[in-house]
Amino acid sequence: QSDYLPYDVVNRPLRVQEEYKPKPGEIDLGTTYRRDYNPHKIQPVTLVRPLERKHIKGGKIDTIPTYQDDYRSWEVQRREPNKLEHTYHPPTEKFGNSTTFQDDFVPRELNPRQSFKPPGVAKRSDVPFDGVTNHRSSYIAHQLEPKFVRPKEEYKPSSQPFEDLTTHRNDFKGLLGEFTKSCKPEYIKVGSNAHFDGCTEFRDRFQPWSVSLPEARKIRDYVPPTGNMDLHSTSHLDYVPHVICPVAPIRPVSYGRRSNVPFQGNTTMKEDFQAWASCRQEIIRRHQEIPKPTGKFDGLTTFKSHYIPHEIIPVQSFKPLRVVVPSSAHFEDGTMYRTEYTPKKQEICPANYPSPPGYVFVNTDSRGHKFFRRVTPEINTFSQSNGNHIPKEVAVAS
Repeated sequence: QSDYLPYDVVNRPLRVQEEYKPKPGEIDLGTTYRRDYNPHKIQPVTLVRPLERKHIKGGKIDTIPTYQDDYRSWEVQRREPNKLEHTYHPPTEKFGNSTTFQDDFVPRELNPRQSFKPPGVAKRSDVPFDGVTNHRSSYIAHQLEPKFVRPKEEYKPSSQPFEDLTTHRNDFKGLLGEFTKSCKPEYIKVGSNAHFDGCTEFRDRFQPWSVSLPEARKIRDYVPPTGNMDLHSTSHLDYVPHVICPVAPIRPVSYGRRSNVPFQGNTTMKEDFQAWASCRQEIIRRHQEIPKPTGKFDGLTTFKSHYIPHEIIPVQSFKPLRVVVPSSAHFEDGTMYRTEYTPKKQEICPANYPSPPGYVFVNTDSRGHKFFRRVTPEINTFSQSNGNHIPKEVAVAS
């Protein structure tokens, strides 16, 4: 801090870049190839090569190629290596040459600095905790009024019988009628008793040719060489392993220095460079040599020009008219439901009543279910002389 002298840093003056001004006029895209080249009409070259004809013979080919006739295998002997035998002898004396770092470096004792950072231990207070809040001091509890309970209305069944007559039953009057007859002609299968001739143009003109199969060349069987294989190489025979200890580093331990000063990341690149707004150059398109057609498109096809419309005569329909034919006969409207149906009296479930008649309330369980007992009179032979009836109790859950 005593040796460092701060200096006033002044930013570099910015160089104003000249504005780009495009040159007037059009670019001449003509080349010497387009100017000197004269196109010519070229016709495809006719092939002079005769058609390939395969002559296949049934005989066996017994020939010897020139490679097998001229080539003869020679017995090649393995050459002995002429390498001089040199056995490595490690030195007996210790390597005593020191490095420049070991000669110039003088180790010194490091004195760590004393830390003035306060210990991170919470300080406890001797004053008792005051847990009184505004809610606890200002809140006044008021007594709630009893909740209004609406009484449940008792169900009263109607004394009048149920009128199940509908407008369909009241207004419908059935009339007898006959089923409509079908005027569809009978389906007759068109067939012939003549023998089917299965000859086609392909069967008449196609003639099978005898084709011989290509001869497969037999591969010779692999014969392994005799004797044992020598897997020893010159590296395995001449290499002598040595025991080497790693060199111990003499560099002192480095202690990182930390600073609370914020990092200044401003550079001359960020301060001096300013991005310019650039536009993408348009694509230079080639002018169309074929002019576009003008005028309205005549969409007349050969089908439209040659087609002659004919008048269509509709086919006479033989379907009968949908007319209701009245009949004086009586309509039979009797069904199995009307003949076999037996009306039954509909009983009302006792659970619909708040206090069902003929049942005595017992108790209510934890789930809110109410239990009742059904009282049914039963005559006992022992008490029949006195005229008393002993009730029988049955448990019923509601």
